[in-house]
Amino acid sequence: MARVYDPFLWMGEIAGMRHRRHTLLACARGRVVEIGAGTGLNITHYPDDISELVLTEPEPGMRERLALRLRRNQCAARIVDARAERLPLVDASVDTVVSTLALCTVDDPEGALREIARVLRPDGQLLFIEHIRASSRLLAACQNVLFRPWRSFGGGCHCNRQTVELMRACGFTVTAEDGIWRGMPAIVRPLVVGRATR
Repeated sequence: MARVYDPFLWMGEIAGMRHRRHTLLACARGRVVEIGAGTGLNITHYPDDISELVLTEPEPGMRERLALRLRRNQCAARIVDARAERLPLVDASVDTVVSTLALCTVDDPEGALREIARVLRPDGQLLFIEHIRASSRLLAACQNVLFRPWRSFGGGCHCNRQTVELMRACGFTVTAEDGIWRGMPAIVRPLVVGRATR
């Protein structure tokens, strides 16, 4: 998956995702932790004035490419081998958690969201871009039908996860807007971009 990830996302990046990343991450502040940092497509978009950047990534192939991208971009960040469900961070120690296309792949999204709530300071924020279950009945039905093959192809990605509803059920207040992930297969085009607070 690590080998094909960037080439597979290439069209989606130039068709608008890169701009979304840049706009969202301009709001990152203080100590920042990114869950599921993947190959590091976000790293060039973080503001210069954040105090610390911690990148968590459980997959060895992704971590290798992430480390290479950090060296190429001379980015001062720390890579941590950790799942979103078990962050090796103390309570209330993080100002901003970032999740871009990561909550779709975690095995236990509620557990991951509880961990995010645990590590966030009381005035902290979760910034996110996630693809979600479609509001269109037809597209949602296609997501259901293609769920298993897509999950196998996409490294565990759940194309029909109702991420905003999960955030709210875990006690987050969510401000978000819907979007379309242009340049990508239809089953992952419905997007939500926003900010959540405890």
